[in-house]
Amino acid sequence: QVQLVESGGGLVRAGDSLRLSCAASGRTFSNYAMGWFRQAPGKERQFITAIGRRASSTYYADSVKGRFTISRDNDKNTVYLQMNSLKPEDTAVYYCAAKMTLSTIEVFTARANYDYWGQGTQVTVSS
Repeated sequence: QVQLVESGGGLVRAGDSLRLSCAASGRTFSNYAMGWFRQAPGKERQFITAIGRRASSTYYADSVKGRFTISRDNDKNTVYLQMNSLKPEDTAVYYCAAKMTLSTIEVFTARANYDYWGQGTQVTVSS
């Protein structure tokens, strides 16, 4: 079992920045590829970004490319999501997810790929 706890959400204005954190516990964090998803009211949970086990590979959805950055610190068992130039359409509950994998470089974009999920943190961007 892996427990994931997100933090760092809040209410910001358009153009502001936020950094989300996702702290993992329970298993060897470096054995897991990680991802961030978000879910706006009335919409399905959508993929945002993912990172491989050793952070050498990342992938971004077009909607956040150039504005968001995923990173991880395996010594701290934490994955981060730096969000810059926030827009009202970024308003959602943000979830981190973990996928155990033998590959050190593979990233995963589908919800069904992931084994564990956090409880989510709310991000609200006002115009």
